[in-house]
Amino acid sequence: MSDPSVQHHQARPAVPVLHEQRLDEVLGAAPEPGRERYRPHRVGMVWRSKAFRVGAVAVALLLCGLIILALVREQTGTEGFLVGLGLAVLPVPLLMAAFRWLDRVEPGPWRNLLFSFAWGACAAALVAIIANSFATRWIATATADPASADTLGATVIAPVVEESAKAAAVLLIFLFRRREFSGVVDGIVVAGFTATGFAFTENILYLGNAFGEDQQLGSSGLASVTAGTFFVRIVMSPFAHPLFTVLTGLGFGFAAVSARDHRVRRIALPLLGLALAMGLHALWNGSSSLGPYGFYAVYGIVMVPAFGLVTWLAIWSRQRELRTLAAELPAYAAAGWLTPAEPSALSSMRARGVARDLARHWQQDRIRGRAAARAVAEYESFATSLAGLRRRARHGAVGPDFGARERELLHHLWQRREIAAPALTHAARLTSRPEAHRNLAPTPYGNGPGNGSGPGAGNGHGPGYGYGYGPAPWSPPPGHGHPQPQPQPQPQPYGQQPAQPYGPPPGYGYGAPHPPHGHRRPH
Repeated sequence: MSDPSVQHHQARPAVPVLHEQRLDEVLGAAPEPGRERYRPHRVGMVWRSKAFRVGAVAVALLLCGLIILALVREQTGTEGFLVGLGLAVLPVPLLMAAFRWLDRVEPGPWRNLLFSFAWGACAAALVAIIANSFATRWIATATADPASADTLGATVIAPVVEESAKAAAVLLIFLFRRREFSGVVDGIVVAGFTATGFAFTENILYLGNAFGEDQQLGSSGLASVTAGTFFVRIVMSPFAHPLFTVLTGLGFGFAAVSARDHRVRRIALPLLGLALAMGLHALWNGSSSLGPYGFYAVYGIVMVPAFGLVTWLAIWSRQRELRTLAAELPAYAAAGWLTPAEPSALSSMRARGVARDLARHWQQDRIRGRAAARAVAEYESFATSLAGLRRRARHGAVGPDFGARERELLHHLWQRREIAAPALTHAARLTSRPEAHRNLAPTPYGNGPGNGSGPGAGNGHGPGYGYGYGPAPWSPPPGHGHPQPQPQPQPQPYGQQPAQPYGPPPGYGYGAPHPPHGHRRPH
């Protein structure tokens, strides 16, 4: 009988890369645990350090925030500012929660979302206030007609300035956080957070001015200007600014999934989205000048259908990400990186949630449970990124760093496999039928097949299940109330594989999963 401690150092499975390679060529660049974040020091180049760049951006946004705070307070007064702030903050958590829910399949880092919100609330709002005021005054001076200057400024100047200022945040993340901006959903979420921040600052200004006007007129209650402004901006149209900017985000999102050789499309799509955002914004601002019922006509005929269409497109894009998981991950399961049940579990939001709960409850204490659930969540996120990367590679939307990026994602999956793979495999079985949840019972990782160590381990060694090369999926030990799975046909072991490699599946422009040549661990 072989020593399990020696078997534990067997090589990882092969990688389905663009061109078939030997195992040492594929994974030779994978860093050992604890060294994947190593970066050489650059003496004398402070501006290139990540800390310096983050600090510079934070300081710039803070200065913009202080300036915009002083400008708004000057226009509304202290009391009006506080009232506007208290009312304007109400829709912010709901909008942020909606966009974050949309991003649950492949959650983007919070630093990008916080930057987007801060950019919209501080930088974009400051640019809009200064540019709109300057343009309106210049038009009023040139035409000697302040009324037409205000109308022209609201319908022409403001949409161009505001949408351009908000689009700058999407552009910055698209350029400098390209790995984290991989599709339509990312464009929608980043644009939504940016516009939510901008609308927050703008609502403070409008509501604060309305409160000051009520104080001068002595009006209060439902007939006050504050109540009317609150109803129009917070109740009826909290989605207005997010809807405008989301059109820009859609343009960047479609550009992100376009083939790299379609340069005209990758430039034209964001510009088209920005133009649509400006046009819809101009129509919304100019609705009040279309007669007594112009606002309601634009709201019912244009804004509501546009909101419904964009919402449908956002949800469809979210479901497409799940379908991508089901379509792309079986290639890695066939190569041995995932269990056969994992692609199905990862493509179901319900199964992913059950897997995190299982990982949490299978641990002995709360601290380890939280760490295990976090590991499963990270595993799910890395697997989603891997599926999206492979899909973009098939459509020619990735660069020459595809292989390195793929190895990096597989490395992160491999580090978390002993916790995440059993939970996801078991979650796939539980969510296949509703009544299985009533039999849910704690299952420690150390017992039964697939515990990651010893006999029955689920990492490719021992008599138990081994990432696509064993008799049955991970399952809890007998006696826990779970029906045992039926044995599955056992694939040929590595040593008995056919001499020729697997043929590429239809639609793939590069090599399919290939069994590794040898069983040594990469250095």
